[in-house]
Amino acid sequence: MNQPEQTSSSLKAAAMTVAAAAAWVLLYGNLEPVADFLLESAGMSRATRFGEALHFFIYEVPKVLLLLTAVVFVMGVIHTFVSAERTRAILSGRRLGVGNVLAASLGIVTPFCSCSAVPLFIGFLQAGVPLGVTFSFLISAPMVNEVALALLFGMFGWKVALLYMAMGLLVAIVAGMTIGRLGMERWLEEWVQQMQQNCSCGADETGEAMSWKSRLQNGVTHVREIVGKVWLYIVLGVGLGAGIHGYVPENFMASIMGREAWWSVPAAVLLGVPMYSNAAGILPVVQALLGKGAALGTVMAFMMSVIALSAPEMIILRKVLKPRLIAVFAGVVAAGIMLVGFVFNVVFPTL
Repeated sequence: MNQPEQTSSSLKAAAMTVAAAAAWVLLYGNLEPVADFLLESAGMSRATRFGEALHFFIYEVPKVLLLLTAVVFVMGVIHTFVSAERTRAILSGRRLGVGNVLAASLGIVTPFCSCSAVPLFIGFLQAGVPLGVTFSFLISAPMVNEVALALLFGMFGWKVALLYMAMGLLVAIVAGMTIGRLGMERWLEEWVQQMQQNCSCGADETGEAMSWKSRLQNGVTHVREIVGKVWLYIVLGVGLGAGIHGYVPENFMASIMGREAWWSVPAAVLLGVPMYSNAAGILPVVQALLGKGAALGTVMAFMMSVIALSAPEMIILRKVLKPRLIAVFAGVVAAGIMLVGFVFNVVFPTL
């Protein structure tokens, strides 16, 4: 293909990409009104538990799929400029844990729930970022974000908010470092390992620089391959989250989250894992539990397990991680969350 034809082809590909991006923004920005409209058209109301669960499902499934599509496409294009080795070196850091600190800090400014954080987690793996570093982001993004911090500050004051942020970051950094040191890359699913090994590095098979059309096509190829493998697990995971959304037995939970029993913290973590919500959605439940006499640290442990160790997230991750790695991830994070609960109960025995 001569130079004018190549330029024309690249311009057409760029124009199609801009149009697709505009459609993405329009759709993503109107997901909630569309969900409201569909629910009302079906003659249902969010005031009912089933209506709220259905609205949650209609809203969350396309949201997570759109996020995954955008992240994977962008990372597919970036691969054609930057090698996986360079990306890995940047986020690995020159000293142990630097990459984990950067990834965990990035999680603070990304107000995602656990399922919404998975697309970026996959994107990091796609870029060749070390496994332990990607886990630091996956833990931090839902657990510690500006929404949670603002609400905690307004409800309980700056000391509680600051300790929550510090302990959440500590869990994300230490858990990521621990998983990284265990060298568990072999417990990624085979298609993810293959994806990491076959990264483009800015040139085509002849060694020439890639055209913009080829770079954009590379992004589309990544979307087709990755989203095509993961979408069903996203639907199943969000479906489980929708099924339990809003069904929080506050009286029962408050009865076991007392201030005396040492086992109340691990029990709260076990109760939180099957549930699914983001920080903004679970904080009213936290306030209700505290009003019924539950201990702050125990309730914090419950909240962190809901937003960082949800069962829907595990279902989605199963397409990416083998069961052993999921078990290690859950165990390490659960241990960190329990530590946070015990520390809060010691530091803030009463509000």
